[in-house]
Amino acid sequence: MIVGAGPAGADLAWRLASGGADVVLVDRLADLTRAAFSSAALPMAAVREHHLPEAVIAARWHGWQLMGPGSQRRLWMADEPLGAVLDFGALRQWLAQRAAAAGARLRLGWCCEGWEPMAAGARVWLRGPDGQRSVWQPRWLVDATGQQRALLGDPVHPADRLVAGVGVEWLLQVDSQSWRRWGDQLSFMLGSDWVPQGYGWVFPMQPGVLKLGICRLQDPARPQPPLQGLLLQLQRRLELTEATVFDRHGGLVRSSIRRREPHQRGPLLGLGDAVSTANLLGGEGIRHAFSSSAALAPLLLGALAGDAEGLRSYPRRLRRRFGWRWSLSGRLAERTWLGLRSPEADRRLERLLGGLEACNAEDLSALLFNYRFERYGLRALPYALGWR
Repeated sequence: MIVGAGPAGADLAWRLASGGADVVLVDRLADLTRAAFSSAALPMAAVREHHLPEAVIAARWHGWQLMGPGSQRRLWMADEPLGAVLDFGALRQWLAQRAAAAGARLRLGWCCEGWEPMAAGARVWLRGPDGQRSVWQPRWLVDATGQQRALLGDPVHPADRLVAGVGVEWLLQVDSQSWRRWGDQLSFMLGSDWVPQGYGWVFPMQPGVLKLGICRLQDPARPQPPLQGLLLQLQRRLELTEATVFDRHGGLVRSSIRRREPHQRGPLLGLGDAVSTANLLGGEGIRHAFSSSAALAPLLLGALAGDAEGLRSYPRRLRRRFGWRWSLSGRLAERTWLGLRSPEADRRLERLLGGLEACNAEDLSALLFNYRFERYGLRALPYALGWR
């Protein structure tokens, strides 16, 4: 049984069902297109790797625009599309339908009220959309509930502390002139005068629709201005106040920097954001959720065939997939976003961005999506390590 039909849970259900397993996929939402918060920008390599259909692609983009600190503006463009922005609700629906077509049983609108270990697996209590209750006894139970970690719980060891980022995003209906201005690149607003301890963005969706959003790390050591006010300020500065806001949503990202928290408790396994696969540097989670599914699926199929010991390698396999750059990107995220609250921090960020001006758009994608910091050694690594 998999609780949570996000990208990680639905992808795992498809992989397991395709491998012959009896799979139940549970989600509290009856309609997976609802509550669809995700910036959902992917490189084209990921679109091809996961065979994503046209129906889930809202837009393709060719470049990067970085605005700030202050009035600075930098633009990198490529001849071919560098990536896509997905319709996240359509993606979730397609993933769940693909899992069902492979044989997974969907229980949409059902909540998991609790679970307990048993000698032969787990006992799970579910509540349906009309209040009806049901008890299940799966051999293995997977927590794919995202940062909520509804079944696995938060890590308790101080070394595995969770760093949290909160985001708010609006969907805007814009005129053709605004669409042409923003519709061919991913745009980020950087600097303490834009979003203290965070960043803003404008992403294209379907023609005439833009995503306007902000994300920042939560800082328990000091007060932070309300996100709503920051988003309104961003809208004004970008001259998008005439746009019609037709959807508002938000969400929370919580991940540990080193990803050393437990991935298993008896018959319960964590998946996706429940084991910190959301990257804090850019708040990106979809690709990494797929990675956790790809790592866990063959091990679970082996466990169902009698090799439960193989599951011990799950955390190691996942760390190998992410590589050494993962923890470095987390350190860079903490240093950049939490420290971005003063003119001095803006000048430090300005030096880093200035060092990247010689890059082309493809190089920048490799840096921001694949965390290829070593390619910019003297420019990026000293900043990430706190040397300047």
